Amino acid sequence: MNKKVIIIGAGGHSKVVADIVRKNGDFVEGFLDDAHETAVEFYGSKILGKTEKYLEYVEDCYFIIAIGNNAVREKISNKLNCKWYTGIHPTAVVSHSAIIGEGTVVMPNAVINADAHIGKHTIINTGSIVEHDCTVGNYTHVAPKSVVCGASNIGNSMWLGTGGTE
Repeated sequence: MNKKVIIIGAGGHSKVVADIVRKNGDFVEGFLDDAHETAVEFYGSKILGKTEKYLEYVEDCYFIIAIGNNAVREKISNKLNCKWYTGIHPTAVVSHSAIIGEGTVVMPNAVINADAHIGKHTIINTGSIVEHDCTVGNYTHVAPKSVVCGASNIGNSMWLGTGGTE
């Protein structure tokens, strides 16, 4: 069954998240964004209103936060009571033993290896690698082409910059 997904945020990151939703055969119902006008078309779907309108869709839709700022993702996720969508791009390689938290986004060509634990509402960005036995905390952002080496631990709300190594 295809899921209807509402993406919170309407910026560059949300375009990639929308691609992930669509490539997984799910449907982008629309976007919620506090900085845009309602009913404006954005990346093939409508902006449905501000974040507070989520209650109108909570029965039928899943939600995912497509905002790069860790603190904002945490604030929104703590405020909303809904079903969270976890977006894993089809080109990502994720071990069967990896654990991926709710609301997390795993971008194109990312690799998550054996027994890695990824927290909730975390971003594993394009081409990043999280090796075996790693823990990446909640609300963390592993930027493009970063490498988290085996058995490393990255805490909550951390940011590993582009091409960084832990």
